[in-house]
Amino acid sequence: MHPSHTPRAPRITRTVNIGILAHVDAGKTSLTERLLFDTGAIDRLGSVDSGTTQTDTGDIERERGITVRSAVASFTVGPAQVNLIDTPGHSDFIAEVERALGVLDGAVLVLSAVEGVQAQTRVLMKTLRRLRLPTLLFVNKIDRAGARHEGLLADIRHKLAPHPVAMTAVRDLGTRDARAVPRSLDDADFRAHAAEALAETDDALLARVLDGPPPTAAELRAALAAGTAQGRVHPVFFGSALSGEGVGALAGAMVRLLPPAPGGQDGADGQDGANGPDGADGAAPQGTVFAVERRADAPGKTAYLRLFAGELAVRQRVTLHRHGPGGTPVEYTGQITSLDVVGRAGAEAGAGRLTAGNIAKVRGLAEVRVGDRLGPAATTANAAATTEAAAMAKTDADTATEADATADTGTTPGTGTAAHFAAPSLSTVVRARQPGPGPAARLHAALLTLADQDPLIHTRALPGGATSVLLYGEVQKEIIAATLARDFGIEADFEPSRPAHIERPMGVGEACEEIARRGHTGLWATIGLRVEPAPAGSGAAFRYETELGALPRAFHHAIEETVYETLAQGHEGRPVTDCAVTLVRSGFCSPVSTAGDFRGLTPVVLERALRDAGTRVYEPCHAFELEIPHDALAPVSARLTAAEADIAEARETAGGEPAWLLEGRIPAREVHGVKRWLPGLTRGEAVWWSRPSGYRPLGRDRRKPDVRPLTPPAHPFP
Repeated sequence: MHPSHTPRAPRITRTVNIGILAHVDAGKTSLTERLLFDTGAIDRLGSVDSGTTQTDTGDIERERGITVRSAVASFTVGPAQVNLIDTPGHSDFIAEVERALGVLDGAVLVLSAVEGVQAQTRVLMKTLRRLRLPTLLFVNKIDRAGARHEGLLADIRHKLAPHPVAMTAVRDLGTRDARAVPRSLDDADFRAHAAEALAETDDALLARVLDGPPPTAAELRAALAAGTAQGRVHPVFFGSALSGEGVGALAGAMVRLLPPAPGGQDGADGQDGANGPDGADGAAPQGTVFAVERRADAPGKTAYLRLFAGELAVRQRVTLHRHGPGGTPVEYTGQITSLDVVGRAGAEAGAGRLTAGNIAKVRGLAEVRVGDRLGPAATTANAAATTEAAAMAKTDADTATEADATADTGTTPGTGTAAHFAAPSLSTVVRARQPGPGPAARLHAALLTLADQDPLIHTRALPGGATSVLLYGEVQKEIIAATLARDFGIEADFEPSRPAHIERPMGVGEACEEIARRGHTGLWATIGLRVEPAPAGSGAAFRYETELGALPRAFHHAIEETVYETLAQGHEGRPVTDCAVTLVRSGFCSPVSTAGDFRGLTPVVLERALRDAGTRVYEPCHAFELEIPHDALAPVSARLTAAEADIAEARETAGGEPAWLLEGRIPAREVHGVKRWLPGLTRGEAVWWSRPSGYRPLGRDRRKPDVRPLTPPAHPFP
């Protein structure tokens, strides 16, 4: 398909937001480029190798040829606008992918016709199916030597999606002359094949296939669209992003088979929403910030916001919500100074006006971060449904292999409600290579800026000018180091990564420090705190049993802020979490007492209360799936057991070569070692994937409390 130019483009009547996902090097960014070129959105085809693509705009992305941050581009197919969100392919950036999934209406999962179903492909598909996100499959590189068709379809059915429907045939597979031929439901043979495939998940259609009359082409088109929208079936398209083969059929399927964004453009003729908090339809604006960037040519932050309901306009004041330290709700208000809607839908809706279902680049919100939500603060009731490992959790807090997720940085697809992702399982300490307080301060400020783009890295200042950072993997560390050098001019040294441990209280503890009636020396404050366990994954919470008016507001704030700061600093860099801290006693002496007295005394009392309660160290774990040859079960199981893995299930796979599929959890510290020895035990045939999946007690037989003095907050308070 080549760019076409009509005298008058049809009016946009609906929008669909689609994510492009893939294993590294499957051709995801090249496919995005080809879609934009063939639909006339760009007039020049870029290249990943030459660094000229539309979506990999960062210097590091261009140099490495990988996607690090989600990027948005747009094209139109008839009256439909497609917003493409190009996501990272490397497993170290899985959190970036999952954040993007929260704003999508559908997805395209790209596979290589040569490499086939790879480990990361299965991770991504598992996530897409868990979130019930409608998904099309595109098999790229049919013009490469070694490309497969029927065998790959069998692998897809066996390893990826049990009900694929091949929508294209391939001629001259594996040659430069490879051609993708769309299959039409008007053809009787394909109609019969599609009916059988769709009937596997549709009882009504099955009855028609068995008893007659046979379903018509129109009925099968409707059944295919409905099955795709519900995630029951997965249409498969073969093609080549390099030559453009099959890309036109995929573009057409995006608007025919994937459901459009709720709201769409139908309300575009309503009144401007700038004069009130609600849109033209009366709904309060609801949306999610899924990306934040800083550019040299645009001061301040640019936030990418998907709107689910209502309308937004320039100069409108909005309130954004997020979860702060320990899960406490945080909100702030700002005014939109610039609003650029992605694609033609923005021009048709009116300058500076965002309608439901669309995406805009928003400026003017100085404190905006990735994951911020516009509209009423969402509850966390859906956390279990959006956390893949939640089903593995057990109830015994002392011996459980909890699969809690402790980071709230995204949304459930199509809803705008909060989703919870497992926190990074590695930590490192970063120091500016140049000595002195100035470089250390610039390094910390730069890392805070990067945390706006990825809140899960959780930057934390340490004594001596160092900064602690959480990571998903070593490639992410390399990207952070390169970004610091290129974008901020800071050369930094990173300590070797280590597991990011946490601590949780084992029981209830209480402590109190009071102002003496006579001859008092020390801090002029009375503080009593009680610490007790909270459900796994709930974070830290601060409560009051004293009357709020018993202390000046500044003193209350000093206690609460210092509690959260102190818990975050924790023991030797291990934060204390999943606990409730209650202020049970308070007092002051006017005019002697100051907020500084309460900030200084709070860590002392909190340490004593934690010592009374007892704490336990937990280490991060990964959930894993491992497919191995049939004869490798015994040696692999033995090595996994030695690596302290809990194998929850082992079953023989159905179809294909005889193999075993193992599922379980393993300490994060052992994952790298498993990847090293696994190829040798399986002749290189093993398929391994894993992802962060909560915590478990450190040491199987450890029962004694492990309490060390809490590290006070790194920054002194006035």
